[in-house]
Amino acid sequence: MTEAPVPRTAIVTGAARGIGAGVAERLAADGFQVAVIDLDEAACKPVVERIEAAGGRALAIGADVSDEQAVEAAVARIAEELGAPTVLVNNAGVLRDNLLFKMSVSDWDTVMNVHLRGAFLVSKAAQKYMTEAGWGRIVNTSSESALGNRGQANYSAAKAGLQGFTKTLAIELGKFGVTVNAVAPGFIATDMTAATAERMGIGFEELKDGAAQMIPVRRVGTPADVAAVVSFFVREDASFVSGQIVYVAGGPKG
Repeated sequence: MTEAPVPRTAIVTGAARGIGAGVAERLAADGFQVAVIDLDEAACKPVVERIEAAGGRALAIGADVSDEQAVEAAVARIAEELGAPTVLVNNAGVLRDNLLFKMSVSDWDTVMNVHLRGAFLVSKAAQKYMTEAGWGRIVNTSSESALGNRGQANYSAAKAGLQGFTKTLAIELGKFGVTVNAVAPGFIATDMTAATAERMGIGFEELKDGAAQMIPVRRVGTPADVAAVVSFFVREDASFVSGQIVYVAGGPKG
């Protein structure tokens, strides 16, 4: 009798809610064991519970992705408890929006540290497992804001930086059987965009309705829309797709 293949292990950062949670649950449905990473381990538990209730296997990990020692410890724990991680989705992110003249150095540094330093640290820690296995998938979460967005000099710069990071890793890691791609979401209905509506002093439904009118497909996106593209990137038969940025935005971008 042929033994069943051992499930691959995936890491999703910023996975306690929103896009990250949607990606984690989609990858679990696709058959991956999933490490759900966020700043607060307790906040990851509901995602883990949903995955387990659906018959999957997941692990909640609390870690600051901008902390080198925390990242190394988290990835080592994942390798020990779930198995060598060969799929990584760098999704952790924060907003510190403000116009340039109001933006503090702390606002700038916080966004850069989570988005860029975090993706660098987790990728560096995980890539050794991928290169040893001769197979791996890294997907970075960029944004349509990489093209520029008022009040988001820090966020836009970080998301644009992730696109350059993606293309460079694709060049470096390709010979090891590792592909590196990025998704760049447009307006996705999440807790983060709901918080944006609150800061703007308008209702979330009003914000979504207004955004939908500017999108060719006339609706805003969902975490499942982004997760579907991630699911494609990490497939076995997507091995000839690398260094690409796909805008999940309901219309042409870039």
